[in-house]
Amino acid sequence: MTEQRLCPPTRRRLTDTLLTVLAPAAMCGLALGGLSMWTAYGNAGSPAHIKVTDGKLFAPTGATPVTAAFFRITNGGGAADRLLKVTTAGAGAGAPTLSQHVMTGSNTASDETVDSVAVPAGDSVAMSPGGLDVIVPAEKGWQAGDLVSFTLHFERSGAVKALAVVVSPGRDST
Repeated sequence: MTEQRLCPPTRRRLTDTLLTVLAPAAMCGLALGGLSMWTAYGNAGSPAHIKVTDGKLFAPTGATPVTAAFFRITNGGGAADRLLKVTTAGAGAGAPTLSQHVMTGSNTASDETVDSVAVPAGDSVAMSPGGLDVIVPAEKGWQAGDLVSFTLHFERSGAVKALAVVVSPGRDST
């Protein structure tokens, strides 16, 4: 068997080892310091902060089985969020659906069901009869001035409750 001989550390070997360890440690310290300063000055962002206002629900007319609801969704936070669905216990049979008013090529309009709606950070989404809305199964007893409770479900913010006032289409509408 051969005998292993340990070499005594030389100044050169110690210097090389120290530099090898110090370079990554210094970079980690610098990165941590930079991230700490970025966070301390408020640049790290904040979670989505959703507020739902201006809820309006068209009073049903005639024998129409559905009507439309509209809300203003404001995200005062630093992260985007997404509206996934809308629910209500005060509507007729069926579930509300997100819908987008779309103009077709022959100057006619139709509604397309939308899976979700992006709510950008620091911005708002205003639903309207000519754009995004919520199609709601109509309840025959609704009259102008009634309040209907809705729950808007968001990807990050969870469930947000809002009230919509029943309005006559064309008179008090959005």
